[in-house]
Amino acid sequence: MELFDGLKENIGGKNVRIVFPEPTDIRVLGAAVRLKSDGLVEPILIGNVDKIKEVANTRGLSVDSLEIIDPENYPAFDDMVTSFIDRRKGKATEDQARTILKDENYFGTMLVFMDLADGLVSGAVHSTGDTIRPALQIIKTKPGVSRTSGAFLMVGNRDSEKYIFSDCAININPDAQALAEIAVESAKTAEIFGIDPKVSLLSFSTKGSAKSDEVTKVAEATKIAQELAPEYAIDGELQFDASYVPSVAQQKAPGSSVAGSANVFVFPEIQSGNIGYKIAQRLGGFQAIGPILQGLNKPISDLSRGCNEEDVYKLSIITASQALQEK
Repeated sequence: MELFDGLKENIGGKNVRIVFPEPTDIRVLGAAVRLKSDGLVEPILIGNVDKIKEVANTRGLSVDSLEIIDPENYPAFDDMVTSFIDRRKGKATEDQARTILKDENYFGTMLVFMDLADGLVSGAVHSTGDTIRPALQIIKTKPGVSRTSGAFLMVGNRDSEKYIFSDCAININPDAQALAEIAVESAKTAEIFGIDPKVSLLSFSTKGSAKSDEVTKVAEATKIAQELAPEYAIDGELQFDASYVPSVAQQKAPGSSVAGSANVFVFPEIQSGNIGYKIAQRLGGFQAIGPILQGLNKPISDLSRGCNEEDVYKLSIITASQALQEK
């Protein structure tokens, strides 16, 4: 079964409610209409009804069956303001809250926080910071997770070619504790896609073949991750070839439960992660889907501003799958 066929089957008919704060972008609106038509999610569009319908008319789309909420005349806005002030614990006055919540991303994130929606997809127009900032202030990270991270699902030409690459989007140079948390959350992300996670914490060294502070960090992160989640197969520090090629694994890391069969690759910092996923995408022909935000209490997804409608459609399916996993 093709990857997204399986995800669609899992979420179809479950009434997963996903917020779209950018519905006047035709890519987002087209994807939302498709998702509703395919019976996959219940889209919630945030914005002015007339402006949204005007955009829909340019593409011959109908939004009559979609829920549209305008922050300017939302009946429960006062309740949302109260909830936001309480969540921010004195960091926003009532006047500030009323201004902040007119922002579509903040408004949409509050819908998720208040359990009026299950997840949010943004970033086609807004920057990563504008998408993530409300999530960190309102949704916040899970207990035991100090920060969010960004993973990519890498899909090859064969259905068996499915890998998770992280963190390729958020943390510039995570310390050992953060890297360990990223490894565990990446294993959980893998399970959404039917991947039995075998997590490799990558380095330019395999099992002490080189000595440096960078290597020590990855080795320490591996020990922490193994303690945090002993139920997962996690190993490091491993070079990529030792992680991926069985014959190399036998030479460099004999006895490892991960080496030679890894399918979740945790990069030591964002520079190598970003370079790595783009090499796989551009030279290897892999489809890179993401970034998928990990570690939050509820799923908030960040699109690339260079995305197309299909990217919005697929990331929304992933977000709905995350929501069901959390439940």
